[in-house]
Amino acid sequence: MDFAWTREQLILKESIIAFAREQLNDRVIERDRAGEFDREAWDRCAAFGLPGLTIPVEYGGQGYDPLTAMLALEGLGYGCTDNGLVFVLNNHLWSCAISILDFGTEAQKQRYLPPMCRGELIGGQVLTEPESGSAAFTMRTTAARDGDAYVLNGTKTFLTNAPIGDVFIVYARTDEVRGVQEGFSAFIVTRDLPGLSLTKEWEKSGLRTAPMGQLTFDNCRVPAERLLGAEGMGYSVFQSTIEWERSFFFASQVGVMERLLDRSIDYAQQRRQGGKPIGSFQAISHKLVDMKLRIELAKLLLYKIGWLKREGRLAFLEASLAKLFISESHVQASLDAIQIHGARGYMTEYEIERELRDAVAGTLYAGTSEIQREIIAGLLGL
Repeated sequence: MDFAWTREQLILKESIIAFAREQLNDRVIERDRAGEFDREAWDRCAAFGLPGLTIPVEYGGQGYDPLTAMLALEGLGYGCTDNGLVFVLNNHLWSCAISILDFGTEAQKQRYLPPMCRGELIGGQVLTEPESGSAAFTMRTTAARDGDAYVLNGTKTFLTNAPIGDVFIVYARTDEVRGVQEGFSAFIVTRDLPGLSLTKEWEKSGLRTAPMGQLTFDNCRVPAERLLGAEGMGYSVFQSTIEWERSFFFASQVGVMERLLDRSIDYAQQRRQGGKPIGSFQAISHKLVDMKLRIELAKLLLYKIGWLKREGRLAFLEASLAKLFISESHVQASLDAIQIHGARGYMTEYEIERELRDAVAGTLYAGTSEIQREIIAGLLGL
């Protein structure tokens, strides 16, 4: 494994940091309070090429390899303080676009990927149901074949991008008899289909600028040509998608952790108590050392996955390890930053307490920390 960055890769990261600082951080406190998605910032991301980061050039993307994409997302997390916007972008790319790229027909790729890369269509994933969380494939939504279409019925909830999305990867049961690995299918569903409706918008503690909602399918006819992969391949599509989600989503969080560290170091050097910078006290400096240590370990976990994906190899265990470690490290880094800043860390206008609210979600989505430990234990033969 070689994690030495080229000059071009480092320039890309720095250019994304500069872009994010200049064009994505407007009114974040107000928009967080209102739970408002920044569509104009999304359009600027699209003009910069971020929604198609790893999509091949022939489909309108940037065509970056997985390792370069991780460095780019790290830069985005460092420069952009609107973590909800970054979360929308990650959902669009890793929960939807990459599935169409990996499992779609040529016609599906040509139809959906170019407008997704241009930011004209926002993507999302439709999996979770009111009665199925971590046990996602106990879902009740059905897709029955009827002539040249599948008829979908059911309710899906806690869906990031549901209120703003245009195209979704929807999972549904297509066979009541077959087991998990053959009984479910994935579909490309667009918002304009009759019978699909947004039935709830959720208000949440963190990532408030990333809209979340509930979709209901009421005899929604999905043309058969929108089946993603073969019928019964839904579980395989999901397993591939979740590997991307559990690793690439968290590259941005490493960038956030680095931003928190740099900001905390600056504060510890300037803030004086008893005539000395607070950074000279071990109680503070040791927190900063631990924050740095977690960042360096997180990068090693991430870059290994980027290298494995670049080599076309599976990274299921590594993705769960990275997801577990980085999400929990992100929460701890946010707590440490608040503690170092004292009362200022708890005040909304200093924009650190929001980081903690945003970080907690990482231990929940794409499988909770408890589920990740179960997966890892199982892969260890326990």
